[in-house]
Amino acid sequence: MLIGEVARRSGVSARMLRHYESLGLVRPSGRTGSGYREYGAQDIRRIFHIESLRSLGLSLREIGRALDDPGFTPSALVGDLVRQTRERIAAETELLTRLRRIDAADPTGWEDVLQVVALLQALGSHSADARQRTALSSAGGVPVPVEALAEAALSETDPHVAGALRWALSRSGDGAAALLAEGLAAPAAAVRVRAVRALAELSGDAPVAHLREALADRDPEVSGCAALALGTRGAAEAVPTLVEMVVAGRNDTDAADALSALASDTVTADHIAARIVDRLGDEATGAPARGRLTQALAGLTGETASRALGELARDEDPAVALTATYLLRLRAAP
Repeated sequence: MLIGEVARRSGVSARMLRHYESLGLVRPSGRTGSGYREYGAQDIRRIFHIESLRSLGLSLREIGRALDDPGFTPSALVGDLVRQTRERIAAETELLTRLRRIDAADPTGWEDVLQVVALLQALGSHSADARQRTALSSAGGVPVPVEALAEAALSETDPHVAGALRWALSRSGDGAAALLAEGLAAPAAAVRVRAVRALAELSGDAPVAHLREALADRDPEVSGCAALALGTRGAAEAVPTLVEMVVAGRNDTDAADALSALASDTVTADHIAARIVDRLGDEATGAPARGRLTQALAGLTGETASRALGELARDEDPAVALTATYLLRLRAAP
């Protein structure tokens, strides 16, 4: 089969076939009487092998090794190809993300484009000061795209930068809550905590719905952060988690304050006090936890809390009894 026919049937141009020959990849097995290249069945098969390996991303040099070295094992080469492909996909994904964020900023000219690029680079800087300045400056001029702010807030470990990012997100308008809520599904509890803390600083109903979702998180720090945020917003479903935080001594002072804030009416105060009484009656609740629960009753009005303090004033644990007695005196004071 002559080179033109091979090119037509294989889809490989005659020029490329000559290039393969110059590299020693394919050598026509014969020549016609006129000196034209003539390819046999084995040559055609080798051409298709070359094209198959090229489709995997192998270089022509690597293809030559793979086809001509009897001892060649493909596993290492395929492993390298997997790694290189992943790196290329990651780089392309990063570029696509950056382009989308620039587009979301709706730049009106190249100066705006360059400013957004500079802000995005600064937000990814190794310098915490640079990241913090970028977050704080996002409210003026060309703003940092909210997608970039949300991603940065979910990954930021520096507390000062994280605070600046949450501040920027709280002023970024609609869309921030949904982006931050994606962090609630992260495998790492630290990311979920950062998502909850950022959601807690957003206004509106959308963050509340996501905070309720986080209330059921398996990690106590995540659910605790959500409970504190919901407590300040008057969400009564946070009460069980807040009471358990007091029992465990985990942010118990903040949890007690949140319970006090929730007890804005007699009915709610009695409900919270009844929950605390139930926990006090649990044999698994040790003396330190009983002391913290007694202190939590201080912020609750109503008969249920007063009655519980009266019983605790006769508690067998002296510290608990002393605390309850003191709280009763404060209630009785004019």
